[in-house]
Amino acid sequence: MEELLQKIEGYKQEIEAAKVTNADELEAFRIRYLGTKGLVKSVMAEMKNVPADKRKEFGLLLNDFKQFAEDKLEGLKMAANSSTHAASPEQDWSLPGDPLIVGTRHPLSIVRNQIVSIFKRLGFAVAEGPEIEDDWHNFTALNLPENHPARDMQDTFYLNQNPDYLLRTHTSSVQARVMEKQRPPIRIICPGRVYRNETISARAHCFFHQVEGLYVDDAVSFADLKQTLYFFVKEMFGADAKIRFRPSYFPFTEPSAEMDISCTVCGGKGCSLCKHTGWVEILGCGMVHPKMLENFKIDPESFTGFAFGMGIERICQLKYRINDLRLYSQNDVRFLRQFTGAV
Repeated sequence: MEELLQKIEGYKQEIEAAKVTNADELEAFRIRYLGTKGLVKSVMAEMKNVPADKRKEFGLLLNDFKQFAEDKLEGLKMAANSSTHAASPEQDWSLPGDPLIVGTRHPLSIVRNQIVSIFKRLGFAVAEGPEIEDDWHNFTALNLPENHPARDMQDTFYLNQNPDYLLRTHTSSVQARVMEKQRPPIRIICPGRVYRNETISARAHCFFHQVEGLYVDDAVSFADLKQTLYFFVKEMFGADAKIRFRPSYFPFTEPSAEMDISCTVCGGKGCSLCKHTGWVEILGCGMVHPKMLENFKIDPESFTGFAFGMGIERICQLKYRINDLRLYSQNDVRFLRQFTGAV
């Protein structure tokens, strides 16, 4: 017992004389005296050898010893912090901290939200569907039966486990699912990601994003389609944007057209983006084919409709003059930071 008291007194003198000058020495002090295998723990383990009538007295002594070591550790921490601050007097501790880096939406998300906002003001609701689609909704129901030559227009990713399923090649499949469940009037836009088996380059990618629209009601005309798209272009690209329609072909619309706008880079004078024509194609459109309406038990004698579809990447390219599709999916923060502050 006497020997143990002398040992504790020696440890106290050692602790009292301890000094540290850096964080490593402070941690070494904590481990030596207060660590799981430190001197305080080893002394407290001697409690089992103390006679029963002395344990209360010895317990109080051990608690005082532990508290003494903990107080010394706190004092050394404060002294170490003070010396660190004193070593760099040029530091002004009243200055605010470093600002947090502000995040941003992806440019495709920005443009998608703008497109959705414009069409919502015209009464279009947003509809979404699965990215893994069956052949019926992606092709057959849209007037593209098996072996139809127009299927070659879209190089498709089929699933090995079940060739009847595929990664959707357009968001027209969402239109098909809505017409399957809902009776006219139908007025929807369908934003989403689509997939096509194409070689990745500055002008093409194996996945991209579309927004497609559908309006089915009684007495819907091509004039309604044109006025809807005129409004969209003026809101998206400004009042000075010029528009033209060219005849085209799509299996699910008749008549069909492609819509061009005056080039946003050269203002219609001619550049590499517009191939020196002054015009850039931004979407395809047309009146819904009667056969497509019949596929969903909608009477083409009572209802008509129009549909349109555009690539968000193309709209984003024209708004921000982005000349490489690969930039959208490379997660390069230098590219993304350019859109900080955009809505």
